[in-house]
This record gives sequence, C-alpha cells and structure tokens, in this order.
Amino acid sequence: MIVKSAEFICSNTQVSKLPPPLKPEYAFIGRSNVGKSSLINMITGKKALAKTSQTPGKTQLINHFLINDNWYLVDLPGYGFARISKSKKEDWNKFIRTYLDKRESLQCVLVLIDSRLEPQKIDLEFCNWLGEKGLSFVIVFTKADKQSVTKTDQNVAKFKKALLTTFHELPPYFVTSAETQLGRDEVLGFIDGVNKSFDVSSIGDTWQQVGKE
Repeated sequence: MIVKSAEFICSNTQVSKLPPPLKPEYAFIGRSNVGKSSLINMITGKKALAKTSQTPGKTQLINHFLINDNWYLVDLPGYGFARISKSKKEDWNKFIRTYLDKRESLQCVLVLIDSRLEPQKIDLEFCNWLGEKGLSFVIVFTKADKQSVTKTDQNVAKFKKALLTTFHELPPYFVTSAETQLGRDEVLGFIDGVNKSFDVSSIGDTWQQVGKE
C-alpha cells in the first residue's frame, strides 16, 4: 500500500462524537512511551502527524487520522499512565474499552510492545483482555533498531511463549523500527489485505445505541 494522504480528523473522549463507523479502523495502542507516535509517523510517512514526546501518557484522547480517504488509523491513549489521577485513569480506561469492545468498524487492534523488554505483565493482561472479548489483534514490536537482532529475536520469542500460556494460537506479529522503517511495508500490507474484505453493509445499529448511553 502506498500512503498518498494522511489527515487528522478529530480528537475527543466522547463516544457520540466519533466519526460515523463507515470506514475500516485500525487502533494503535501500547504501554506508555512504547514509541507509538513515532511508529504512526513512520507508517504514514508524515513526520509530524502524531505528536511525539518523552513524557509517558502524552496521548490522552482518541485521535482519528484518515488515510487515503479510505481507512482510519486510530491513536489510542497508552495504558499504564504514569502521571495522572486514579479517577482520570479509570475514566479513560472505560472509554478506551468501550471503543474497543463496541466500535463496529474496528477491524484490528495493533498492540505495540517494546522489543527491548522482557514480557511485561501489563502487556500480557491487555492481550488477554482482547482475547477474552474476541477482538482481532496483532502484535507490533517497536524500537528494534535500539539493540541487536539477536536480542530482539530473544525478547520476541519470550513474549510469544508467555502468550501461549493463555492462547491456543498466536496472533500475527511484526518487528518494526521507526528509525529504519523496518516493518512498514508489512504492516501496511496487512492493513491493505483486511481493507479488501471490509463490508460497510455489515455495520448495524449497535454503535449508534452506544453513543446515546
């Protein structure tokens, strides 16, 4: 897939104000400071599309970006915020989970994992929650350029082994680097393949009802 256009559409925390669920959506989410904004900028080819920061928890809203006038890339707040109040964390978690569980046009969740780290409990718990909800997801290992290929392979293998304690089958995964563009074509190719099977006529009234709650 060639990314010809990438446009910021909206940023909010209100379900009722999200774009109509008429185009396929792909949600990017990960632990705070996993390199999500850098990865989004790399994938879209737009250096400043998503704002990057060294401060964990910078993204605090659901951000919709329209790609090629055809599909939405959705930048979600990271889980495990370091510097917000407990009440705000609970509110954001509730909204994120409602979006993930009820958004009918959501085709896949891309869970970002820092390839430099051994399996983290919070990442495994989030993947298990997605599995329990029956939500489609893939794993995107980030920051592969920050260490040797051998070390990346070792941490990827450890994460896959940890997932197999609760999953019968592993989801697809990609190894990426925002610096070298490693994995860009693979991620875009995956999204392009899923887009081809998207059928807007299958979208019902569930999301409209959720927005009225």
